Amino acid sequence: MAELSFGEKLLIARKQLDLYQYEMAEKLGVHANSITKYERGEGKPHLAVMRMFDLLCEQQGIRFDEYENAEKGKGEKMKIVLAEKVSPATLAVFAAEPGWEVLTHDQLPDGLPAALADADGLVVRSAVQADDALMAHATKLRVIGRAGVGVDNIDADAATRRGIVVMNTPGANAVAVAELTIGLMLALARKLPAANTTMHAGKWEKKNLQGMELRGKTLGILGLGRIGLEVAKRAKGFGLEIIGSDPFVSAAVARENGIKLVTVDELIAGSDYLTLHVGLTPQTTGFINAKTVAKMKKGVRIINCARGELIEDAALVEGLKSGQVAGAALDVFAAEPLKNSPYFDLDNVILTPHIAGSTGEAQEAVGIQIARQVRDYLKLGVVQNAVNLPSLSHEEYVVLAPYIDLAGRLGSFLAQAGKGGIESIHITYGGTLTEAKTDLVRNAAIAGLLEGSENVNRINATSVAEERGIRVHEEKQESHRGGAASVLTIELHTANGTSRASGTVIHGEQPRLLEFDGIDIETPLEGNLLVCRNQDVPGVIGRIGTILGEKGVNIANFALGRERAGAKPVKALAVVQVDAPVSDKVLEALGTIEALIEAKPVSLPEAGF
Repeated sequence: MAELSFGEKLLIARKQLDLYQYEMAEKLGVHANSITKYERGEGKPHLAVMRMFDLLCEQQGIRFDEYENAEKGKGEKMKIVLAEKVSPATLAVFAAEPGWEVLTHDQLPDGLPAALADADGLVVRSAVQADDALMAHATKLRVIGRAGVGVDNIDADAATRRGIVVMNTPGANAVAVAELTIGLMLALARKLPAANTTMHAGKWEKKNLQGMELRGKTLGILGLGRIGLEVAKRAKGFGLEIIGSDPFVSAAVARENGIKLVTVDELIAGSDYLTLHVGLTPQTTGFINAKTVAKMKKGVRIINCARGELIEDAALVEGLKSGQVAGAALDVFAAEPLKNSPYFDLDNVILTPHIAGSTGEAQEAVGIQIARQVRDYLKLGVVQNAVNLPSLSHEEYVVLAPYIDLAGRLGSFLAQAGKGGIESIHITYGGTLTEAKTDLVRNAAIAGLLEGSENVNRINATSVAEERGIRVHEEKQESHRGGAASVLTIELHTANGTSRASGTVIHGEQPRLLEFDGIDIETPLEGNLLVCRNQDVPGVIGRIGTILGEKGVNIANFALGRERAGAKPVKALAVVQVDAPVSDKVLEALGTIEALIEAKPVSLPEAGF
């Protein structure tokens, strides 16, 4: 009988005790990142940590005998199909399990559908289309593992309906991307492409190739997820001053990695090198544009190994031609492969064909990680990096679906209208929600709050929050708010203060905002909203309406509220639902209203789930 590893025991213990990684870390006296590494099978815990863990298990009555016995029993019947070529190390993870049958891509004489008829697990890369038709042949299939990040080739909705967990491997190539980012910075600083080209042409142009040192320069990192933090770790060795902006990372995590947290505007204005490591959202699309380029230091250098759509190409080209941007290094593009690009004519741009994650080590790491995740799910029932919904009965899902939808909207509303720099999240469930399984509601709220963060969804939201150093607290209490049977409240504690929003669902399907930052208000949580805070003085509402009308913005709903008696001066809140997104010009015009404190646009999907 094979003994469970320390990482496997950690997973089991956390599952039984219902602990987040940071909570287990506190009990063992280690950093949360150490728990992540142990559970992935990386690193060896100190003897004192193992003793603390054994003591915890003894105190809580946690035993592992049943898992070790079950492992042998399950192993005799387990079947894994590796539908595409994987590394020997990936295969070895499954081969080490006694009694497991493993079929590789070249061992499927009757085809993939036939092989899946009695399979428990399927591992794919990007070529195999794991659609509903394929799953129909796999009546026993419990998990699909994607060796990589993108899951466009997997029908996650069909998998959910069939009770199949879909997992991917975000972050496994973080080191590869970070190393290319640093390499591109060096290539820009030392003019390496030009030096190489002229040498191959038989020229010795040493005088024209004077570069600059990285030491003492300021590196700005937009997005402090796994890749952004790996870049920061490596940049410190070059003597760079590091600033970063990410509303979803706590100040503590930034400090631990030697990063000074700044606003987006401060990042843009203060960087000698600016590197992008954020996901693609409506807020980040076109981040590099004419306005942001104009605010940058003259001579800034820009590196993009994230998403091509983060850059408006015309604006960057103009900046490169004018000298406002001294150089750029681009590995990703809005349309790939790159054809007929204006970048081709510029010698201060380095272009690479989306190779940031393409290293042998990264591809092997991806394979090993997905193999371990699939193995741990089949052996221990522990879900890691899933991208579809966990199991709920049909009846439970019908009841919870409106509140899962509400939670995502309420979180997104707070992310756009509230204060940035999240340090902790407090979620309160009221009314009938106190008796429900609220894991998905919680995760939807966190996913909404972190929607600008890369690769976050309703399954991995909690672990993404843990990685960012954001603590999540939950509370269930009876609702005392009027006729609303079930009220969900999210409170954010940030570096800039506290933000709080409450909401409910009416008529079984309509999400409503009930309160924002202490002011009662009722308004639909959908569509294009304009959230205005102002001093409660005469004329403000009229001025808002007049300006919107003058700018051709049609108002669909105008909700009002103000602080309860006792506050002086009294502040008021208006949430205006409009037919189209509010432009920057409209916001500038609203800014002329003297009593208006702020106006923030919020974009939410139309109601329906």
